[in-house]
Amino acid sequence: MTLGKVMIAAPVHEVLLQGLTDEGYELVRAEKVTQETAFNVIRDCVGVVTSTRLQLDKELLDTAKKLRWIGRMGSGMEVIDVAYAAGRGIRCFSSPEGNSNAVAEHAIGMLLSLTKRITWSHGEVKEGKWLRDENRGMELEGKTIGIIGYGNTGSAFARKLMGFDVRLLVYDKERKEVPGQITNCEHLSLIQEKADIISFHVPLKPDTDHYFDQAFLEKMKKPFILVNTSRGKVVDTKVLYEGLKAGKVIGACLDVLEKEPLDRLEAEEKAMIDAMVEGGKVVVTPHIAGYSHEALYKMSDIILRKIVMYS
Repeated sequence: MTLGKVMIAAPVHEVLLQGLTDEGYELVRAEKVTQETAFNVIRDCVGVVTSTRLQLDKELLDTAKKLRWIGRMGSGMEVIDVAYAAGRGIRCFSSPEGNSNAVAEHAIGMLLSLTKRITWSHGEVKEGKWLRDENRGMELEGKTIGIIGYGNTGSAFARKLMGFDVRLLVYDKERKEVPGQITNCEHLSLIQEKADIISFHVPLKPDTDHYFDQAFLEKMKKPFILVNTSRGKVVDTKVLYEGLKAGKVIGACLDVLEKEPLDRLEAEEKAMIDAMVEGGKVVVTPHIAGYSHEALYKMSDIILRKIVMYS
């Protein structure tokens, strides 16, 4: 006897598929499902495994009368109306610990690519150009790096940075304990005063939507590099663009955009992104920081264990 149907609405590792099958679930493969088509698929399901494709809002949840649990590949629970789900007795599981290392490594890679001019110089060599002075890089050693959000990814990023001989400042309004070699900031103002580089590792909530806005920019005391591998809407693109033009921001690493993919951008937004990249000051990747082969396995395994243990 089956435990019920589970909609697989995200790319997952075979370990999760086999594990759910072994538990007695019937899998409904729907990796390409859309918000519109999800209503028909989810109707008879007791479980859903999702990522960023669907918004599991009240309307969609009301369709799923049999739903008992939701597994989120990754960390962003903003795609689920968690409070409403809880009121319905639906358990929600995420797996932020599964891709934190991947995000941390990616953030380091983007930062090095930007500061060492790797992306642009590589493109120039492919074109037959050999420009050394124009691509002179900067070192991380001795820089002050502010990490905003010290959960799974923020703390993983900090650990990676410890070998670069940098000063680390951490601000997290909920987490108060950090390792001794890191400065725990009670107030964000210390980061805004001292940081040469700022990296965001926060979930998308009402108080982090456009966290980096004009007021934030104006409080920064030094020209700085911005890194965002969290959620696109954490950074106001127009403010970043104007900050780069004014020289207040000297570079940026963006794995996420306010609207994704690129074909969702309006003309003005697309023009700003293009100008920032072509200006040689911004590295952009297509939301892949937490999407490594290893992370896909880790997240799938973690979700499976949580479903088996708690659902």
